[in-house]
Amino acid sequence: MANRCTHVPEIMMPQAGTDLSKWAVIACDQYTSQPEYWAESDRIVGSAPSTLRLTLPEVYLEDSDVETRTAQIHQTMQHYLASGTLTQLPAGFVLTERFSGGSCPRRGLVLSVDLEAYEYKPGSQSPIRPTEKTVIERIPPRLKVRQGASLELPHIMILIDDPDRTVIEPLFDKTDSFSKLYDTDLMQGGGHINGWFIPQGAETDAIEGKLEALCDRSTFNKKYGCTDEQALLPYAVGDGNHSMATAKAYWEEIKQDLSEAEMADHPARYALVEVVNIHDESLIIEPIHRVMFHVDADDLLTSAIAFFKDNGCEASLSEGGAHAFPYCTQTSRGVLSVNSPKWAIPLGTLQAFLDHYLEQHSEVKIDYIHGADVVESLGTQPGNMGFFLPDIEKKDLFRGVIFDGVLPRKTFSMGEAHEKRYYMEAKKIIK
Repeated sequence: MANRCTHVPEIMMPQAGTDLSKWAVIACDQYTSQPEYWAESDRIVGSAPSTLRLTLPEVYLEDSDVETRTAQIHQTMQHYLASGTLTQLPAGFVLTERFSGGSCPRRGLVLSVDLEAYEYKPGSQSPIRPTEKTVIERIPPRLKVRQGASLELPHIMILIDDPDRTVIEPLFDKTDSFSKLYDTDLMQGGGHINGWFIPQGAETDAIEGKLEALCDRSTFNKKYGCTDEQALLPYAVGDGNHSMATAKAYWEEIKQDLSEAEMADHPARYALVEVVNIHDESLIIEPIHRVMFHVDADDLLTSAIAFFKDNGCEASLSEGGAHAFPYCTQTSRGVLSVNSPKWAIPLGTLQAFLDHYLEQHSEVKIDYIHGADVVESLGTQPGNMGFFLPDIEKKDLFRGVIFDGVLPRKTFSMGEAHEKRYYMEAKKIIK
């Protein structure tokens, strides 16, 4: 890569003595239908310093007092900075280990990425890309929170495809040589998290070198079976893409008034993220199934076969296709099979048809379902139809983005709500 995508940030952490179990709060885009979760978080935090006071839980995003809440967030950021509640560390990375109830911890590396190397618009060829479609309408309300903010707190997870575990995992053999930054339980069933500080120097240089090695063209082509025509994809946004897109939109807004020199080191140019290897054993990637409502199943299946034929594929209601989708209705079960698919992963194949069908049939609705048992229950009700998606291979996630562009919305689920990132580190986004 001609330009390095990563950047060594100057991270801010709460001053010594802060109760980190009250400081760290789960990502704002979780529990959006459960205001009681956030009410309990508010009760736990009380008057203690907390990231709850620096973020806007999306459960409140459409409330009438959202402007008041946003102004309060901006004021609290300024107060935490002025009072020393937050203190700035030297430049460096943070190595994290999160235990949240599974058989193994999630291991990650907190660093900054260059928003100039990220693009969320369809057809993007940038080295940092979303895995799923960005809903542009979700950006403006989030942008209002970022405008006027002096800090960012990340819940963005960036994935790397490192099957040989060359970047993050070897660092855990060296934790004795790093200083412990935090070691705390997380509220409301979030488990426990440890963090070690890695100061800028030989170690961070080595890490960035290993990250760049993932972009070696010959290795990349061999790994994914592609040619030089496909753009390199070393980094894929796995969680928090709309926060990343908001950071990008804010940067595009403010850089208009900056000189080239000012742009080069402006703190808003770099977004704080946690980098995680997709091959980390803790990451369980599960398919999200589809249920159709108010649908004539026979018409849908007939339309599917015609659609795939028009797209140069072979489709049939039989088992054994390259991409096969078991389905259920009130009166029947079967498999929709597609051979010679033009899409790299099965979900891309099915969703391309479903999007086409929904455009033609406004009365038909779709829902995205976790768990095959729920598909079974809903799909067999009158007028409904359920499609069961196959498990997603970790190697196929990057391959799908490389060949098909961003994956369809609701392609996969990565972890339960309580496993999502908690806010801990902060970074200035103003000079």
